[in-house]
Amino acid sequence: MNKTLEKIHTSGSLGQKTGIFHSGESNVSGFPSPALIPLQEPLLTPNAQKLGTKLCKGNRSVREGGESLSSPVPKPFPELLPSITSECLLPWMKSSTTQVIKIYDENNTSKAVEVPTDVTALDICQLFVLKNHCIDDHSWTLVEHLTHLGIERTIEDHEYVMEILSGSGMDSDNRLYFRKNYAKYEVFKKPLDFFPDHMVSMSTETNGMVAHSELIETFLKSSTCPEIHGFLHVKEQSKKSWRKFYFVLRRSGLYFSTKGTSKEPRHLQFFADFSDSDVYTVLSAKKLHSAPSEFAFCVKHTKCSSARDLKLLCADDELTRTCWITAMRLLKFGMQLYKNFIQPHQKQKASPMRSTSENSLVAMDFSGQKTRVIENPSEALSVAVEEGLSWRRRSCHRLSGHGSPSATQSSVSSLGLSNSS
Repeated sequence: MNKTLEKIHTSGSLGQKTGIFHSGESNVSGFPSPALIPLQEPLLTPNAQKLGTKLCKGNRSVREGGESLSSPVPKPFPELLPSITSECLLPWMKSSTTQVIKIYDENNTSKAVEVPTDVTALDICQLFVLKNHCIDDHSWTLVEHLTHLGIERTIEDHEYVMEILSGSGMDSDNRLYFRKNYAKYEVFKKPLDFFPDHMVSMSTETNGMVAHSELIETFLKSSTCPEIHGFLHVKEQSKKSWRKFYFVLRRSGLYFSTKGTSKEPRHLQFFADFSDSDVYTVLSAKKLHSAPSEFAFCVKHTKCSSARDLKLLCADDELTRTCWITAMRLLKFGMQLYKNFIQPHQKQKASPMRSTSENSLVAMDFSGQKTRVIENPSEALSVAVEEGLSWRRRSCHRLSGHGSPSATQSSVSSLGLSNSS
């Protein structure tokens, strides 16, 4: 088991943070309607904590009361499947501080999942990729949808989900969506598509222009930042009217000019910063806010949940809005965003080379009267996935007799993941 668990990713792994299992005191059979259901944190004495289940980050070893439990689940096709071991097979392993949240898909079907307080958006995405048998192409995202405000944003991979939920004061109508976004990190691949030349400049340069090859690099440096500028409509506080101003985005924050397109300090008035704020896309902007176009977005403080606290902005087209939102995203998260982008590629490069004997392995089909070599890669992958699921099901049934609190508890409940009624 130790060798198997060592293959789990060392950062942001499902095995370390995501609790998709239940102990004898847990119950997911009767979820009420709210999107976020906090659970009481168990009060454990120091002795009880020492005797409880431990998950060691160093060697990923699993111990309970000093007794090692489990048998490794073999991978029928190691050359086709990634080295991922789901801890849903270990129902006795449970974070001491957990909460239950609901995640929705595009069909508005929800699933309740029990997670530790330090779970990240990437952890939840990996969990649902595994449970829904999705292709992990690193484009899955977790979206925060604030229904009562009519806004939403993509939660970054490294962000702690429970901190976001506790800070935003989410009510029963607000949701978290598991959604695919192919443009998640496209800005690092094709910056030209996100930053039009007429909106980007460097204030320290004499010609006022910056090469696109250096654009992302300057965003990631803490000492420099490209200057994004252009016209935006801004909604006046407590009014339905909108006014058009010339805005400038710098490292210190977002400003608008009180005199045409002047960038002189005496003409620039502070509008917002992003240290404690996030940028959201506004849905149905014309209907809800009488906006000049549907390409609206807003800046919302992390601790505010009222519509009166939103700083509403509106662009004339989608490209302009995308440029502003992307620049604010890079300005807020900087190098961390780039680390999120390269992390999957680094893990692929860090994977150890297989031996000659492993490279000579072939996929075999033993279902018929005669065995045969599976030459079609797609068919081989399909067989491998099905065989892996079969092993998991058998292992869950075998382990349920040791760690499950009730013999009548369903397999879905023991995994901590259930369909919402």
